[in-house]
Amino acid sequence: MSKLRMILFFYFVDYQRHNAEIAAFHLDRILDFRRVPPVSGRLVNVTSDILEVTSNADLESVFFVSPANNVCFFAKCLYMCKTEYAVCGNPHTLEGSLSTFLPSLSFAPRLSVPSPWIRSYTFTGKEGWEVNTAYCDSIKQLPPYNNPQRLLGVIDMAVFDFLIGNMDRHHYEIFTKFGDDGFLLHLDNARGFGQHSRDETTILAPLYQCCMLREGTWQRLNLLALPEYRLSDVMGESLSHDSLSPILTEPHLRALDRRLQTVLMVVRRCINVHGEEAVIQKKVKHILPITVHRHTSTLP
Repeated sequence: MSKLRMILFFYFVDYQRHNAEIAAFHLDRILDFRRVPPVSGRLVNVTSDILEVTSNADLESVFFVSPANNVCFFAKCLYMCKTEYAVCGNPHTLEGSLSTFLPSLSFAPRLSVPSPWIRSYTFTGKEGWEVNTAYCDSIKQLPPYNNPQRLLGVIDMAVFDFLIGNMDRHHYEIFTKFGDDGFLLHLDNARGFGQHSRDETTILAPLYQCCMLREGTWQRLNLLALPEYRLSDVMGESLSHDSLSPILTEPHLRALDRRLQTVLMVVRRCINVHGEEAVIQKKVKHILPITVHRHTSTLP
């Protein structure tokens, strides 16, 4: 196996999951980030709903019938898009997720920016944040991260990624119209909600290295740690309204509560060292109210 193939296998051994995209949208709304475009589960007939209505020859070329007589297709991309990684109907019906299109780039231009905490994607190499405990101090001096709002957006995203277990955040996107104060789009969450028993704490490196967090994020996280607004309960109720429910297993829901406690512990350690005024960044929007229904709870 070539070195490139070994690296790809090492990193892409995890699957992309439609239910992760669905759950990520619900969690993003519960956290009041609202940076994931709306996503919903659907049952799709890959023959009648896709193949028979397309006029795109390139799309037609990626469809085939498997030895089990299931209709399959694969995407076109640089690395992992080939028949070995196809998705198949049973024989035509496929469970998947549909997400809202973002506005066209001509109407709403946006930038794709490499994450300052990007992973090395190799067996031996190390990125700066992996070897330098003062890494955030240097990042704070560099545009656009000398604007605290951009850095706080990266930290919000790290909290979000840690809760869903997503290590695949090598880039983020941002609308250019709002400048450096714009929000980061939480796109491409399909590798979340994988191993519920594993908590990858390095995802939180932006938080524990910078020791900064928006006040609104801090308030919402503490609220979701209360028994009457437990994150797993709120997520379970929210996900129950999706047409493909159940979306997550009970162990995945419980993992959210456990990871939330880890985030709170990291922030409290930062506060103990630097003081609450330095860590909890104010001048952000207020959190929205929570409505409780019987023994379960929902967030707007």
